[in-house]
Amino acid sequence: MVINNLQTKTVFITGCSSGIGYATAKGLAAHGGYRVIASARKSADVTRLQQDGLECLPLDLSSSESIQFAVAELLDKTQGKVYGLFNNAGFGQPGAVEDLTRDTLRVQFETNLFGTHELTCALLPAMRAQGEGRIIHNSSLLGYVGLKYRGAYNASKFALEGLTDTLRLELADTNIFVSLIEPGPITSRFRQNAYANYLANIDREHSAHKETYLKLEKRLTKEGAAAPFTLPPEAVLHKVIHALTSEHPKARYPVTLPAHVFWVLKRILPTRTLDWLCQKIE
Repeated sequence: MVINNLQTKTVFITGCSSGIGYATAKGLAAHGGYRVIASARKSADVTRLQQDGLECLPLDLSSSESIQFAVAELLDKTQGKVYGLFNNAGFGQPGAVEDLTRDTLRVQFETNLFGTHELTCALLPAMRAQGEGRIIHNSSLLGYVGLKYRGAYNASKFALEGLTDTLRLELADTNIFVSLIEPGPITSRFRQNAYANYLANIDREHSAHKETYLKLEKRLTKEGAAAPFTLPPEAVLHKVIHALTSEHPKARYPVTLPAHVFWVLKRILPTRTLDWLCQKIE
């Protein structure tokens, strides 16, 4: 059941410079019934989004100071009322597990988990005070299935899923609902950004995985090549709208065919068989 509510409610979205965040901010604003406030890490992106007609705040989830500033600005703009939070911001750090330094892994978690957690906790009191709210975390197919050379991202999303499941249980006696979006391949700049992080943090020449990294580089830099079953970011927008408007939002929203298929396979296949299948995926 979906509630038709014409009252304008504020939804704050992180990571709106491109891809899922941008499509969701623009699409939700066009959908009506919501005041959408976007955010982006870089000042140039904030300016561009504002020129594109979106309200936008600067926010770097790796910085507590930035989070505190954004929350103060957001609550001031909305008189302390925030109905929805879509935690979309995040990035992927490629590399074999044995090649990930402690600092590299920490940076991955700062944005994908710690910053998301801090922002959520900072906005929960406002939701409690108004007696309602929707918290939506953008996870991934890689939040429940591990794939090679994606260990840092896998770990951050597995952790996000565990924290989200616990939060959902702890808020069960409130009118604040918590959902996970779990996309598979979506059209975005994710691959380009992942390649930049790979170059910055992985020492290919001194790695036991050097030959595999050469193949990885070709995949990450191949122009115009999308993974099979890739969908546009608007596919996520539809799930976000349901999570915001449904009287009983789902705990999980898989997006794309691979996300649905692996959700089933994870539960029916023996670990050895699932490992064999995942070994085939580059």
